Amino acid sequence: MFFDLAGIYKNSILNKPKVVCFIIFLMTVFFASHIPNFRLDASSDTLVLENDNALKFYREIKQQYGSDDFLIMTYTPKNDLFAQSTIDDLIKMSERLMKVNQLESIISVLNVPLINSPPVTLKSLVDHIPTLLDPNINKNLAKKELLISPLFKNLLISSDSKTTALLLYIKPDKANQLLQQKRIYLKKNIQEEPSSNVIKKQLNNINTLYSAHLKVMQNKQAQLITDVRQIMALHSDNAQLHLGGVPMITSDSIAFIRHDLINFGLVVVLFILLTLSIAFAKVRWVVLPLLCCIVSGIIMVGFLGLVDWPVTIVSSNFISLMLILTLSLTIHLIVRYQELHWKYPQVSQFTLVSKTIQKKFVPCLFTTATTIVAFGSLVVSDIRPVIDFGWMMTIGVSIAFLMAFTLFPAALMLLKPGKVVNQKNLTEQLTLSFAKKLIKVQVPVLVLYFIIIAISIFGFRYLSVENRFIDYFKPSTEIHQGMSLIDNKLGGTTPLDVVINAPIEPTIEKRDPNIAEDIEDDFFDEFGFEEDEFNELEQNKPTGITASYWFNPVMLEEVAQYHKFLDKLPQTGKILSLASGMQLINDLEPETKTDNFKLSLIYSKLPDSVKSVLFDPYLSENGNQIRFSIRVFESDKNLKRDELLKNIKRGLVNKFDLKEEQIQLTGMLVLYNNMLKSLFSSQIQTLGMVFFSILIMFVLLYKNISLSLITLIPNLVAASMVLSIMGWFSIPLDMMTITIASICVGIAVDNSIHYVHRFKIEYQLCGDYEQAIIKSHSSIGRAMYYTSITITLGFSILIFSNFMPSIYFGLLTGFSMIFALISNLSLLPLLLIKFKPLGDNTCQPKSIENQVLN
Repeated sequence: MFFDLAGIYKNSILNKPKVVCFIIFLMTVFFASHIPNFRLDASSDTLVLENDNALKFYREIKQQYGSDDFLIMTYTPKNDLFAQSTIDDLIKMSERLMKVNQLESIISVLNVPLINSPPVTLKSLVDHIPTLLDPNINKNLAKKELLISPLFKNLLISSDSKTTALLLYIKPDKANQLLQQKRIYLKKNIQEEPSSNVIKKQLNNINTLYSAHLKVMQNKQAQLITDVRQIMALHSDNAQLHLGGVPMITSDSIAFIRHDLINFGLVVVLFILLTLSIAFAKVRWVVLPLLCCIVSGIIMVGFLGLVDWPVTIVSSNFISLMLILTLSLTIHLIVRYQELHWKYPQVSQFTLVSKTIQKKFVPCLFTTATTIVAFGSLVVSDIRPVIDFGWMMTIGVSIAFLMAFTLFPAALMLLKPGKVVNQKNLTEQLTLSFAKKLIKVQVPVLVLYFIIIAISIFGFRYLSVENRFIDYFKPSTEIHQGMSLIDNKLGGTTPLDVVINAPIEPTIEKRDPNIAEDIEDDFFDEFGFEEDEFNELEQNKPTGITASYWFNPVMLEEVAQYHKFLDKLPQTGKILSLASGMQLINDLEPETKTDNFKLSLIYSKLPDSVKSVLFDPYLSENGNQIRFSIRVFESDKNLKRDELLKNIKRGLVNKFDLKEEQIQLTGMLVLYNNMLKSLFSSQIQTLGMVFFSILIMFVLLYKNISLSLITLIPNLVAASMVLSIMGWFSIPLDMMTITIASICVGIAVDNSIHYVHRFKIEYQLCGDYEQAIIKSHSSIGRAMYYTSITITLGFSILIFSNFMPSIYFGLLTGFSMIFALISNLSLLPLLLIKFKPLGDNTCQPKSIENQVLN
């Protein structure tokens, strides 16, 4: 069967190289035409768990109380904030911003209600809401009011009054909301009727529409950020401006990823080009590997564009990884080809290529399969971007293997063998010397590895999933500076909502009718309300909010206590709630603190514009649910999201008469925290599955359990060392670094398989373990060395990125390559010598023909 397949391969690939190259050219052109459809996605949906119930609740809260899709623009003027020139500049900038099509409204110090600048009565507030732009406003009083206002201090103005903020609210995307609702509805129906093809078809259609709409949304959002920044630039002479908010983080993350993909991708390729030139000193051994890498990359990117499969922060480095794997395969082929050409300079090109492919196909097939297993293990994660990354790399590795065994040999067949390359070079001397010294110091090296394993185990204790968005960007970047400024002066950046429901059987506070009758006349006189207005209120008994569980003096005082508790937490910044608005109402009419009747009447007379600011964002329509809108300090180095959320829930239950089921936490902080908590368990699951699957594959490949276990050990050590390095250096597990362990395993396994495969051949030739080790180091050791050094140097260029995940990826990938190389050239051979898994053999001379076959 094997020889039939070998014959088919020779006839279809090696005997028809031009046809193969032409077909691959057509494939490349086809997929290249779909590259314009390739897109990046760094939206909030990529930061949450698959099928997370918290996501559903988050969307419900957004729909009920309003979206957190707004931009925060900080404005630090060179003159006094309340100087007329500064106000004029703010007015002009606001007018320009309102012309931006995607902005719905702007909240700033210019248009918020002022009730003490000078003080106004409730009656006048009903008729007219004063703002900073009113001619009768006293600016000194306005400044004082804004600085002490429970609504606006540390939200629109910093405590030193040097910086103000403009909240730019983005128009809601009704089409997106409708598509999300339909998707949720159809997914629920599929769970109830999993065999329904009609529902599946409907869901596929909705998913297609949703994906297309997301692409449009992403482009609009990028344009919005661009338009806002252009307006900011027009006013940069008068003030220092920064931009923040979730939409901006999303847009800038995409920009950073795109920048790294294009610019550093090209630099990495050039760096590898230089390294290959030094290593192999022949044009063909530089051009052919890069050709395979480029074609593989084009096909994969085009495929993602064809099926509209977006790349996220997690999968943004898939091109780099494909480059690694394709290079690894082609370098092993090159080294084997050069060895055969050195030994047998007279044989034909067809013989050299066919024998190279014949002897490298099986180990390369198994290295590809184990790499697929390593990346495929990521699909057991609960995190959608990690799952997608696993599938992407599975497809990408398969493409790399196909190109290495079709394009590479076909293109090589079009060339003549050329001059023989001297194999007795510096690299061969280096690996050979390393092997000889290793054999002399076996015990110390094994002891050293025991120490490394111990250090790794201790390092696991320091692994953490806590990280901060702000740490994704260098301090020199605008996004980092803007987030820091908002955190330090304007109440925090990361949104968190605390939602508290009324008890299942609420006891509604009843007002005393006798008390109401005693105060009616005084109330009418004081506030100028007519008696018929009161009669109208009496005829329409309190309903909705005014008759609700929370909207009465007793429970509002309780809400104020909840607010104070949340405000005292060191990680929380600006907090807005029902208590914030009620403080203003209480200042206007102190009796509303104790009198439910007055409270109800005043609420009924407030303009909708005031209600929309003071009550609607923090109290449900039926009045039985309250919401606390919190901004958390993202730049706080002591921020531990999970601990904060537990403290909030525990504190509200223990300090107040609340039950745990009444309290719900939501917002981007909660969704991201759920994802982070899943990372650690996901890492354990994926690594466990990877090593078990690889062990099974080793047994199938070697048909020797002892040899399989020995081959697995260096991979365990390499993965453990990488994770311990992350622990010791406080590099947190996030959506980028969680993939490093799988990458390390995939790379180390490749080296292990190639080394053991060559070791078995050398051992069959001489029957001596130590001599087989020396021979393996001088042959396959060179290929492993070239691959590791080339890729490590190439990816070291990522340290110049402004995007910290890319920097970590470059450094940890390089470390993975080097440690995988060292462990497979030291620990693996020592284990082979120590345990002798192949038994004893005697030296058996081989014929020239057999040597060529080997």
